[in-house]
Amino acid sequence: MALLLAKLVVAYLLGSLSGSLLLGRLRGIDIRQSGSGNAGGTNALRVVGWRFALGVVVIDVGKGALAALLGLAPIGGTAATPFDAVTVAAACSFAAVIGHCWPVYFGFRGGKGAGTAVGAILVMAPMLAGMMVVLWLLVVASTRFVGLATVLAALGFPVFVLLAEYFGHPQADAMLVFSIAVALLIVCTHRGNLLRLWLGQEPRLGAGGKP
Repeated sequence: MALLLAKLVVAYLLGSLSGSLLLGRLRGIDIRQSGSGNAGGTNALRVVGWRFALGVVVIDVGKGALAALLGLAPIGGTAATPFDAVTVAAACSFAAVIGHCWPVYFGFRGGKGAGTAVGAILVMAPMLAGMMVVLWLLVVASTRFVGLATVLAALGFPVFVLLAEYFGHPQADAMLVFSIAVALLIVCTHRGNLLRLWLGQEPRLGAGGKP
């Protein structure tokens, strides 16, 4: 259990390495003081540009993937933990997402968690990650609302887990729990976007304003 707890702590610390804030420090800027104030890829794209945003996405997705791999790696003998590898990977992945949203290194003010979650899902269930990305692209292409696309892709995650089960691709119970937790967290972190959508104030991609 001690090794399991250590993995969770490492995953959280890994998640706290915010791509936009790390790269921003190299350029002498704090992305949280511009645009929407969010330390995520969309705000980085609007404020700094696509090259900077690409670096942000690579780091944020990459740390999610590393957290999942950390969870899947063996941690000793059978008595080391009562949980299976997928359960540990899901827990480490969620710890990394929490770290991204509330990073200990940056005053607990981070991003919204979507990129880090996708990186973890790419490792644990690449087919489901692909389905989420396709849904995200379809919504962005049809509405140009990035926040809406992210929320719908996150809500689609548990649906896709259940569909995979239905069509003969068994998923661990931990994956369903993880998918629900991710969906709820993404809705929570995007509540500002949802409120602006309700009020008709949410800007579309390419129109400027708050992502």
